[in-house]
Amino acid sequence: MAAGEGRRLRPVTERWPKPILPIDGRAVVATLVRQLHDEGMGPITVVTGHLAEEIEGLLDGLDVRFARQPEPDGSADAVRRALDAGAGLPAIVTAADTVFRPGDLARVAGAERAAGAVAYRPDPRKARIAIDDGVVTHVVSRDESLPFSSAPAWLLTEEIDLSGLAGPPFELSEAFQRAIDAGKRVAAVEIGPTRDLTDPTDLVRENFPYLGS
Repeated sequence: MAAGEGRRLRPVTERWPKPILPIDGRAVVATLVRQLHDEGMGPITVVTGHLAEEIEGLLDGLDVRFARQPEPDGSADAVRRALDAGAGLPAIVTAADTVFRPGDLARVAGAERAAGAVAYRPDPRKARIAIDDGVVTHVVSRDESLPFSSAPAWLLTEEIDLSGLAGPPFELSEAFQRAIDAGKRVAAVEIGPTRDLTDPTDLVRENFPYLGS
């Protein structure tokens, strides 16, 4: 999913879309595409929107296909655009502003085939997730004592219904929670720390390690 406006990174993202900004000097979306290929996943569909031509130009020549999201209508709408463009299920869905530890996306893809799976990480600064015995109970929890947060990597199957969601924006978290509330099993997959571009300080921190943490 590479269609967002990256509002928290303005004014940088008024000129460059967030997925082509660097971590370790390399465009995040290019690093992500390379990892997906290396871990045996494909075909890859990149959903573009804001400054779409820059992302599509950067990835031109790689083994990816594109779908456009004309309006920023959320993650579930972005996935629907990919499915309409020919992406199949089951599928790994990821955000294009995150670098994952090698092997972690393959771990999500290899999760026990339930209705789906949600990755989580040891980072309570993000939206917290509630888990019970390896199963997600609340994709987004208000319990600030929980030690984990959801990560932007999901295993999506035909059992996760993307229709009839409240919105816009139409969010994957709502679709997964609705499935959980209906009694479907959604696996929780622990992954390592991720590297994310959320605000301008992240852009500095992830590219100039000599500045310290």
